[in-house]
Amino acid sequence: MKRIIAILFAIFLSVTASAESKNPGNRYMEEYKKYLTAQCPIESDNIKNFVYFARDREAIQEHPFLKYPRFEGAQIMYSWKELEPSEGHYDFAIIKDDYDYLKLKGKKLFIQLQDATFNPDYYGVPDFLRTAKFDDGAIYQRDDNGKPEGWTAKRWNKNVRESFAKLLNALGKEFDGKIEGINLQESAIGVTSEYDKSFSPSIYVESLKENMLALKTAFPHSITMQYANFMPGEWLPWEDKGYLKAIYEYGEKIGVGLGAPDLMIRKKGQLNHALAMMHEHNYSVPLGIAVQDGNYLGLTDSNLIKKDRENIVPMLHAFAKEFLKVQYIFWVNQEPYFEEDVLPCFISHDK
Repeated sequence: MKRIIAILFAIFLSVTASAESKNPGNRYMEEYKKYLTAQCPIESDNIKNFVYFARDREAIQEHPFLKYPRFEGAQIMYSWKELEPSEGHYDFAIIKDDYDYLKLKGKKLFIQLQDATFNPDYYGVPDFLRTAKFDDGAIYQRDDNGKPEGWTAKRWNKNVRESFAKLLNALGKEFDGKIEGINLQESAIGVTSEYDKSFSPSIYVESLKENMLALKTAFPHSITMQYANFMPGEWLPWEDKGYLKAIYEYGEKIGVGLGAPDLMIRKKGQLNHALAMMHEHNYSVPLGIAVQDGNYLGLTDSNLIKKDRENIVPMLHAFAKEFLKVQYIFWVNQEPYFEEDVLPCFISHDK
């Protein structure tokens, strides 16, 4: 009897393993292993490396990366709220200050334009949007339990989009052709029609397209990019409504680059969405990937400090270069990882 049970258990394990191997959701789970042998120093290539400072713009002052020629410059986040303090009146002084400082140091600026937040206490859009004309302008982002975890502009509202396009036009007149590039925030938002009857996933797709076109129109010379990681209403590869694919196809069509936050090379969610979109198709537009907080440890949105760790920066770089074929990598300025893990990998060809 014990032998029969053992045989049946072995058959069960074999069948389970076979099913798992054929599961399309697992198709890229082992890809990272191809890059385990990557080492520092990282050889020079055509990838443009930027340091991502989020909204901590003051940190660029005399930052160590400024002495590393292989870093093109800084990616800094600016909120819509601070750039348009009142309707139609723009204040780009902080962008100009950062641009001038980086230019003085021989570096470039890449703007990330913020219209969504991940903190329910911080509202990233101008106060003038909080009126009936704009249907309050923004809405809570909520987790799966309905708990608020941030805010997002109502990108699907026509008046909000028109106001956003005017901001883009004003930015373009000031900075197009001067800055390296500008990207719109990630497509993922925690919104459903349960909390806003005017929202639907299909309407949201078309709204993002309109914002992308407005971005390209305002910035015909600098690099433009839409971060497209997840889309409401679908979960790939099982619930494929074509939403994320549509954003990638549209970016390629109109010349807007495509990117995503979180270079998570062992996490199924990222592998089946943005990373799969980059890997499985050929693009003429630039692709970008952001290494964000926690990614140096294989985590997302983490402030964990781990002293005894493996430096996975070479593996991340190799994966981004070979599997994703990106032209831009945005390395977050998270300490101690940036100075201890990232910089040493880019020092061999620097003076």
